[in-house]
Amino acid sequence: MSVSVIIKWGGQEYSISSLSEEDTVLDLKQSIKTLTGVLPERQKLLGLKVKGKPAEDEVKLGSLKLKPNTKIMMMGTREESLEDVLAPPPENDDVVNDFDIEEEVIEVENREENLAKIARRVKEYKVEELNPPREGKRLLVLDVDYTLFDHKSCAETGQELMRPYLHEFLTSAYEDYDIVIWSATSMKWIDAKMKELGVTDNPNYKIMFMLDSAAMITVHTPKRGVVEIRPFMKAHLNRERDRELYKLAQYLKEIAKLDDFSALNHKHWERYLSKRQHH
Repeated sequence: MSVSVIIKWGGQEYSISSLSEEDTVLDLKQSIKTLTGVLPERQKLLGLKVKGKPAEDEVKLGSLKLKPNTKIMMMGTREESLEDVLAPPPENDDVVNDFDIEEEVIEVENREENLAKIARRVKEYKVEELNPPREGKRLLVLDVDYTLFDHKSCAETGQELMRPYLHEFLTSAYEDYDIVIWSATSMKWIDAKMKELGVTDNPNYKIMFMLDSAAMITVHTPKRGVVEIRPFMKAHLNRERDRELYKLAQYLKEIAKLDDFSALNHKHWERYLSKRQHH
């Protein structure tokens, strides 16, 4: 049986659902470390008790009889040094500490601590495959929030907040791409939203898998990242005139003809599409 808990720390909630009843409190602490950077020995988990006493690290989660999505408050401070938080096991001593190097010199994606975080996610995150990858198809990863769905506005149903042309867009994209849905929220929320929008069981396309916040890493950068397409907000006002997904489907269809995407700058997708359509 799987164990799902929500850790409350630093004003945030972190969902953990990858553990089983055979895993221990220490395994839980390791998962918390992956999400928060707080070392197991610095974590104090409030409410995890056995016979009135705080549960020791070797206690199996199954014996705690936790209800699904039990909320656990954590107290603890994150270690900021790369060696303490992200160092690999002792036998691997080839991690370079780049804190002495100027921040601007190393691109965010190539910074040592970020690569270490990514390696940890790849190792520990479990992908639940909904549909197998198809031979010869590219991979398209789509963010839910403000890309496919206005998740901040109020409405009677999720359908009202769905971005125009969503199903047409996914149907078109599925001809050339395997589709992955991603969101910086919990898997429970993503799953519920995709079902509500009619994405999960749509007869015209399939979703290969979904990724939640546990697959993410945090990065510190002086500049904001690239926004690929205009965000879909204020659904009630913009529903009639938003055609972003309609146009984006045409761009994806155009670039699917290419053997290599490395020369593309998706930031300029509209310019690329405009040139192709006027040839």
